[in-house]
Amino acid sequence: MPSPSFISPSFILRRLPLPSLRSAASKPSIAAIRRPLPHVTASFGRQNLRAFSASVVVMNSHELAHYLADQPPSVVRLEIEKHFEPLTDQQKRYAHFISKAAFAGTRIVLRQISPESEPIYDLILALHKSAKGDWNALAKQAGVEEDEVTRFLEYAAMFLGNNGNYKSFGDAKFIPRCSEKTVAALAATSPEASKFYEATKGGIFSADNPAIMHFGYPDDGHMTTYYPDSPHITKAEIKAVSDWMEAKGLLPENNRLRKLQDGNFEILIASAVKNIPAEGGDIGKETEFTIEDGPLKGKTIKLVYGDYSAEMKSIATFISGAAENAENDTQKNMHIAYNKSFESGSLKEFKDSQRFWIKDKGPMVESNIGFIETYRDPAGIRGEWEGFASIVNLERTRAFGELVSKAPQLIPLLPWGSEFEKDKFLSPDFTSLEVLTFAGSGIPAGINIPNYDDIRQTEGFKNVSLGNVMSAKAPDEKIPFIRDEDLEVYKKQRDASFEVQVGLHELTGHGCGKLLQETSPGNFNFDKENPPVSPVTNKPITTWYKPGQTWGSVFGSIAASYEECRAELVAMHLSCEFPVLKIFGFGDGSEDINGEAGDVLYASYLSMARAGLASLEMWDPKSQKWGQAHSQARFSILKCFLEAEDDFCKLDYKEDDLSDLTIKLDRSKILTAGRDAVAKYLQKLHIYKSTADVKTGTDFYVHMTTVDPEFWGKKVRDTVLKNKQPRKVFVQANTSLDEASGKVSIKHYDASLVGMIESWADRDL
Repeated sequence: MPSPSFISPSFILRRLPLPSLRSAASKPSIAAIRRPLPHVTASFGRQNLRAFSASVVVMNSHELAHYLADQPPSVVRLEIEKHFEPLTDQQKRYAHFISKAAFAGTRIVLRQISPESEPIYDLILALHKSAKGDWNALAKQAGVEEDEVTRFLEYAAMFLGNNGNYKSFGDAKFIPRCSEKTVAALAATSPEASKFYEATKGGIFSADNPAIMHFGYPDDGHMTTYYPDSPHITKAEIKAVSDWMEAKGLLPENNRLRKLQDGNFEILIASAVKNIPAEGGDIGKETEFTIEDGPLKGKTIKLVYGDYSAEMKSIATFISGAAENAENDTQKNMHIAYNKSFESGSLKEFKDSQRFWIKDKGPMVESNIGFIETYRDPAGIRGEWEGFASIVNLERTRAFGELVSKAPQLIPLLPWGSEFEKDKFLSPDFTSLEVLTFAGSGIPAGINIPNYDDIRQTEGFKNVSLGNVMSAKAPDEKIPFIRDEDLEVYKKQRDASFEVQVGLHELTGHGCGKLLQETSPGNFNFDKENPPVSPVTNKPITTWYKPGQTWGSVFGSIAASYEECRAELVAMHLSCEFPVLKIFGFGDGSEDINGEAGDVLYASYLSMARAGLASLEMWDPKSQKWGQAHSQARFSILKCFLEAEDDFCKLDYKEDDLSDLTIKLDRSKILTAGRDAVAKYLQKLHIYKSTADVKTGTDFYVHMTTVDPEFWGKKVRDTVLKNKQPRKVFVQANTSLDEASGKVSIKHYDASLVGMIESWADRDL
């Protein structure tokens, strides 16, 4: 997949997260330091490693090195001013209130990451306040070396860029490169900072349990806060409660699940109100239920309102401000529905907001907000808070608009019949956006939402491409695994191929396909008496979705990665259509594998193969599990390439340690062996999804994503880790409203460690 980075652009559930970059931040040192900083021995330092080892029981130094904070993180600025300033005053106010609402959920995200994330956040900002931004002076006051403070600032910037102490891409914990003694000394300079440091309870540096360094289920020993105060809750219990919720019609995205000591359960619902609304909740006025059958028979489930109450109240207030500045009734009704949802905890109201959202065609200021993506919940159903406010780039949007118009002609080119496709393609909005604010754990490069299948299948969806995220660059990036003879074309066309990939992935990837289902008892959206014939088995289908079931509820935790893989493969398949490349300005639409359009296509396939290699960073050799859904998908696509006929793709190396490892991909065979392999893989994934064949689909996908521990898990992964480079973290602007004049102003910050902290301090969250 194309990307200006070693970890190339990744695709989260119905979205493309940002590309990571290799290079360091433009200003790696604290503001007051002007001289170059000394190198830290072995990128951590023997002195610090001894200090670290003395304070906690740690993994061996080789294992620990993979969890250290980037040195330095790649800090880049999200450029927006030239797009923001031409807006009208009303549009600026509208964007301002959405931005404020999005950031008002920051503490929700922190609490969704780890127990220590919120006090770490408070510690960083308390130190900034105490130092008045002069970290050099704070270093002297604390009696610590400047380079130690810089190591702490690197950690702080990375923490703020991920909104927690686990990576948004990879879901692995990261630890400061400074010593624990340094952080304690810094905290001791301020009573407030000291209080927050104590509240972390050692969570900043703790690395004694390798399992807790990754997200996952509690009974596997992993980190998750979607099941608070429930260390003994099991996967089976989580599944049983999920099944009960599905049967009741209670949606899960805005809740958490708690197991009580007596074995009963509480479902914590995010809402401003702390009691069930007078008119009732989404499933009526009852809040306590006794389970009548199944594995939890006799247990009670209680609905508890008011999770994140203070934050939800603040969010709802800002959303009201957005409604007052909406440009039309559709926008206004959308924000009224948001407000009702955030006040009451109703996800039925939230679904209504999404219905208004897809009807808000071509707004100048685009946004969405809520508990959207579910991939960080180990069960794959509970959503992480996020929100964005952005401005439409009209020039780039035109190309995506043309792609939308061509989609009805492109989708029939995919390797399945019309029985497995929607009766009518619901043409969505597809806009290129420049992001003002993206609040959450990470910023994607593209999005396709809403995620509710009943809305997507019958009412529609929207696609957005985030232009200033894709175009953000850091200097001096390195590009491992690409052969010298391919570097020139790869560097020249990777951004272009990425834009094509985003468009096809979001629009035709997530936008295609029909779920064959029993929509209500006895009613089907296909001919049950003469069921479609599967192109995989050449036999009539025997499985489908039952009433109340969704794609996510049936495929569970594997759904996110599986769907990303399917959408990626759609993009790889359709990128071979030269009329598509012409839409984006490459070639004349005729097949020409050796021309400019062919260069873009070649860069796309190279990027995907490279991304498959890079993905091994996210595979944990101890548990032999994937810690990142879209990395899992990309690895399987690399395997698909390598298993293609006619030597289409190979790993090329001569050294035993693979230090010279590169990808050798035969450009002349992309349109034959390459596309054929993609089509076969894609067809199976699509048919298994379409027909709810969860057993066959899961077994097949697990097979495709299994990592051989010796070659892939040891030899190749070690080479990948040696080439690992920092991912981008974005410094975002802030807006402020003059109440008297109604004017909104915007403030930018340096792309530096201190600039990142200043931007968050000014938000005063």
